Amino acid sequence: PGPLRAPNDIVFDAHGGFWFTDHGVRQGRTSDRTGLHYALPDGSSCREVVFPLDAPNGIGLSPDGSRVYAAETHTGRVWAWNLSGPGEVPPNTNPVGNGGELLAGLPGMQLLDSLAVDGEGWVCVATLANGGITAISPDGATVEHHAMPDPLTTNICFGGPDLRTAYLTLSATGQLVEVDWPRPGLKLAY
Repeated sequence: PGPLRAPNDIVFDAHGGFWFTDHGVRQGRTSDRTGLHYALPDGSSCREVVFPLDAPNGIGLSPDGSRVYAAETHTGRVWAWNLSGPGEVPPNTNPVGNGGELLAGLPGMQLLDSLAVDGEGWVCVATLANGGITAISPDGATVEHHAMPDPLTTNICFGGPDLRTAYLTLSATGQLVEVDWPRPGLKLAY
C-alpha cells in the first residue's frame, strides 16, 4: 500500500483498535484509489485492510462489532465487510471488487459523507446534494431518507440521555442541529 493521502473518519472497536478511512485526493484528471485501515492507538500497528475503494469517507461498526461499514462519497455506495477478528476481514477471493458486500447504492445525484450506526444496526449516512441522513437497514433491504433544509448534511452522531437525539452538521448553512431519531443511537466503544 501507498502512503496515507487524506485520512478521514474513525471508529474504535471493543478491542481498543480503530478503523479509519483514507478519502484520497482528487485533482484535475486524477483520483486516488484508497481503502480502509486498522490501527492501534499506541502507533505500533497501522495497516490497510481493504483495497480498493473510491473516496471512502464514513466508517462504522455493527452493534455487535462483527461488521465494518464504509461509505464512498462520489459513488453513493455503502459497503459492508464481515470481520474475522480485530482489524481483519476474510481474504478476498473475488478477482473483481474489494471483498465487501454492497449494502446500498443510492440513485441519482447523492454523495455520501460521514456515518454513524444506530443501536438497531441501521447505517445512517450524511448525504450531500439530497441533503439529509440516509438510513439503511442492516440487511440493506430498506432505505429511509430523513431530509434536512441544507444540501450539505455532512456528519451525524447520537447523544442525549437515551441516545435518541441525532446531532447533525449542516455545512452549507453552518449549523449544528439536533433532531429526534426514530431509533436509539449506538453507544460507542470509547
